[in-house]
Amino acid sequence: MADPELQKRFDAAYAPLEQAIDSGRVPGGVLGIIDLKHGRIVDAKGSAWVVPERRPMTVDTWFDLASLTKVLFTTPRILALHAAGRLDLDAPLTSVIPDFRQFTPEAWERKVTFRQCLGHQTAFPNDVAIFTYGENPRLLRNFVLQHRWEAVPSIYTCVNFILLGIALERLEGRMIREMDPGPGFAFSAAPEQAAATEFCTWRDRIVVGEVHDENCAALQGAGNAGLFGTVHSVLDAAEALLRGDAAGDPLVKLQRAPLGATRTHGWERPYVGWTGGDVANASTIGHTGFTGTGLWIDFDNQRAWTLLTNRVHPSRYSDSGILQLRRAVGDAVNA
Repeated sequence: MADPELQKRFDAAYAPLEQAIDSGRVPGGVLGIIDLKHGRIVDAKGSAWVVPERRPMTVDTWFDLASLTKVLFTTPRILALHAAGRLDLDAPLTSVIPDFRQFTPEAWERKVTFRQCLGHQTAFPNDVAIFTYGENPRLLRNFVLQHRWEAVPSIYTCVNFILLGIALERLEGRMIREMDPGPGFAFSAAPEQAAATEFCTWRDRIVVGEVHDENCAALQGAGNAGLFGTVHSVLDAAEALLRGDAAGDPLVKLQRAPLGATRTHGWERPYVGWTGGDVANASTIGHTGFTGTGLWIDFDNQRAWTLLTNRVHPSRYSDSGILQLRRAVGDAVNA
């Protein structure tokens, strides 16, 4: 039987998800909360598929975690390599990728550091359709490395983590999809066990069990997206961070360390209007994924919550209200 205090908190947070599904704004979702003092509760509602047929959402449904890949896969591996002395966070990417913009030694891109990429403090643009430049993954990696990028004011951009992924591949000597994704995670899922994402006009089909992000798909693995998991694997990862923090793990401390007003190493930290709600305390970090996923970790209260939805199914071009849903869930969890 669940702890009454945690159950009350869970029920309040689950209500906005139920409302979003009942109103047809999202097909389905799974909510999970873990509290190191009071246990864990998860529940699912709605449909994992609507098109081409309806299939129920369950707590065992696999989700395309999208940009949660940045914090659950890429960030900890980059930080571990730093701790092992294999890269310096304040060194430029060229210390690992010497051929980055190799034909223009004075290029600004050659000065970008690992830490700047982790904190989205670079001048790379967002929403770059890399997949439109070809289908050969090695050719596209070289496109990323040799392209003359237009410098813009610092924004959140997948380019930062695509570059970190290439650096990770160089150091490990293998492609990302050949690496261990971590316990409970994978780089694909059996379609019958996965939540569907959207009808992809590039691939001309409903995407399910394979990565939704077009750039990651074309690169056949990248540091910005591609990880799959269930509510339990996401909560297990959150629990490991909570316990690591309590034990003084320096890599967890680094993930919490601020890099500006809204960012840490890889993660977001609370700010006005953020996805974790208005009442999250300053010890909380979080991140979201475009497909409708998210994870938030409150270190002071030793608590974490994850909201996994398929809000882009069957199309991203609808008003899912995902920001309002995430914030309502976060406020209820922290009330």
